[in-house]
Amino acid sequence: MAIKNISIRLDEDMLHKLHYIADYEGRSANGQITVMVRGLIERFEQKHGEIPINKNDKK
Repeated sequence: MAIKNISIRLDEDMLHKLHYIADYEGRSANGQITVMVRGLIERFEQKHGEIPINKNDKK
């Protein structure tokens, strides 16, 4: 699986709180975001079914 990069914009307070939570959990901010996105996808798929992966449709 290839690792892709994305860029996000956060206000200073949100970024500070993200770093606080990541430090508390023993993760980097990137690792914390990955855990959060993975959880979001799992919850979505439990409710709506598996999201199909079509490599030609990815953004």
